Amino acid sequence: MTRLSVEMLAADPVEPITSAGHAQLGIAVLAGIAVIVLLITKFKLHAFLALTIGSLALGAFAGAPLDKVLTSFTTGLGTTVAGVGVLIALGAILGKMLADSGGADEIVDTILAKAGGRSMPWAMVLIASVIGLPLFFEVGVVLLIPVVLMVAKRGNYSLMRIGIPALAGLSVMHGLVPPHPGPLVAIDAVKADLGVTLALGVLVAIPTVIIAGPLFSRYAARWVDVPAPERMIPQRASEELEKRPGFGATLITIMLPVILMLSKALVDIVIDDKENTTQRVFDVVGSPLIALLASVLLGIFTLLRPAGFGKERVSGLVEKGLAPIAGILLIVGAGGGFKQTLIDTGVGQMILDISEDWSIPALLLAWLIAVAIRLATGSATVATVSAAGLVAPLAAGMSTGETALLVLAIGAGSLFFSHVNDAGFWLVKEYFGLSVGQTIKTWSVMETIISVVAGAIVLLLSLVI
Repeated sequence: MTRLSVEMLAADPVEPITSAGHAQLGIAVLAGIAVIVLLITKFKLHAFLALTIGSLALGAFAGAPLDKVLTSFTTGLGTTVAGVGVLIALGAILGKMLADSGGADEIVDTILAKAGGRSMPWAMVLIASVIGLPLFFEVGVVLLIPVVLMVAKRGNYSLMRIGIPALAGLSVMHGLVPPHPGPLVAIDAVKADLGVTLALGVLVAIPTVIIAGPLFSRYAARWVDVPAPERMIPQRASEELEKRPGFGATLITIMLPVILMLSKALVDIVIDDKENTTQRVFDVVGSPLIALLASVLLGIFTLLRPAGFGKERVSGLVEKGLAPIAGILLIVGAGGGFKQTLIDTGVGQMILDISEDWSIPALLLAWLIAVAIRLATGSATVATVSAAGLVAPLAAGMSTGETALLVLAIGAGSLFFSHVNDAGFWLVKEYFGLSVGQTIKTWSVMETIISVVAGAIVLLLSLVI
């Protein structure tokens, strides 16, 4: 890999904001990450504040002028929010439409009506993967848990046999497939092609979710045999609706962004001529912004209107869909600020030098860094945005496919071994009525399997791409 020039490391400013050597920069990185970890885990500070303070600490330990550190942080924050903020907002609106209109329930009920017996775990992983495309992980969990509990109770299935495939489907989508915040931030940081990353992400996701879902659930059900807790079966959204959208219309609405973005990637490969009219049209309609916007607009007519939503209720739904993502946007933005601070202090060049001197494959290094931050902070999103900032310089000189695999390596590492410092850990524990030990045997092991399997597949793909 060719060595990066200073201009490639940071467009603004064009020179590193400190002249610190590798040893001092290494200490600064460890100190900055340690501050973030301590604030999140010990003092329970919001990740946005922790990342902001950690960025300032990084600059201070690196010996950079505070005014330049502030400029780097705010520049990175603004650039990141401008790049992915609208996409996260549109994804949140689409997810809210899917949930409140009863479209998600329609998908679930239709697939479950066709499944039974040994095929039920496979049906659950399919449901979770489809539903998980436009939904944030926490929203998907809240949406699918009632289904998991009801299926386990009514069908007399082991809770883990049904629950693990559903959780695996949601988690894999969350970590590997855009338009989820983590993959979007990583794509923006390393300048990867979204369509190619989406295609490869789906390719990696399929075998990963099969192994971590239906196959692992056989063992999880033996290790932890618990009944579905009665108290945790809440009312489903569609129970309050007189009617809900059809299966076909709902599926088309969910898949439209994926179809448009993959079409753009395919046209780019086949034509490869920026002046070609067809390619220019697909570059527009297949851009993430237009693809998600088209899906949201379509959803008004295919999801909300069939469910009986009037104009005022549609407006209120959009507002409610945007409200919960304020914290996510701030975390993602602060992660972008932390990334830019890493780059502008010269840490990016240091990581590049280390990877060359130690002969560590870039993809493995990216995975290991994401794993370390995930274990320390408990947040897959924080792990993704921080790791993406650290390894972004490694993308220089990479092909389009290699850059996409770099994003997926980061995403895979960010899912490694969820434990007590992860909000998702407690969400699963309480909904399923498990003890801490039982949650580790099932949920934590499942997350580790996803991380390791996906990371291994990414490395294998790198041999042929």
